[in-house]
Amino acid sequence: MNLTVSDIEFFQQNGYLVVADILTSNELEQYQQWYDQLLDGTINTAGNRADLGIGLGDNKDLREKITQIMWPSDFAPFLEMPYHQRALKIAQELMGNDIAMDFDMMINKAPHTNTPTPWHQDAAYWVDMPDKRAVSCWLALDPATVENGCMWYVPGSHLSPLRPHRSAAKGGALMCDALETEGIN
Repeated sequence: MNLTVSDIEFFQQNGYLVVADILTSNELEQYQQWYDQLLDGTINTAGNRADLGIGLGDNKDLREKITQIMWPSDFAPFLEMPYHQRALKIAQELMGNDIAMDFDMMINKAPHTNTPTPWHQDAAYWVDMPDKRAVSCWLALDPATVENGCMWYVPGSHLSPLRPHRSAAKGGALMCDALETEGIN
C-alpha cells in the first residue's frame, strides 16, 4: 500500500488521512471476531481494561460506556495481522521509516448509553514522549456515520499548540474544554 504525494500533502495540511479499503471483508471479519472476544470477556483483559465513560453521560446502569483495552495485542495476534502491518507502513510513509509501533488500543463505545466522547488532542496523552512524531491509526469495525456518531477531526488542528486538557472524571478520558467553548462540538 503506497500513498501518493497528494495523500501525504493532504495529511500534512489537515492532520488526518482517510485510507479506504485497507482490509478485505474476510480480514475485517477476523478482527471483529477477536475484538468481540475481548469485549465479551471470553478473553480476560482485566488488567488492561478501563471505562473511559466514567462521569460522562447518564449513569443509570453499571455497564461500561466507553470500553478501553490497552495493548489488545497482549491477548491476540494483532501485531502480525494485516491492519497493524499496513497501518505501520502508512505511518512510516507519512512520518519516516524510523517510526515504530508504540502501542495499540481498542475503544468500544456502547450503543444507547448517551455517553459523549470528549473532544481532545491525542498529543495530550503523549506529554513525556521525547520524539513527538506520532500517527494515530483508527479502524472502524462497524459502519461509522454522522448519524451514529462517527469520529471527527478538526482539520489543521495539529499545526496549533497543544491546548490545556483535564480529566473528565477520575480514571476517565482527557477532555479539552477550549474546543467546546469555540463552538466545535
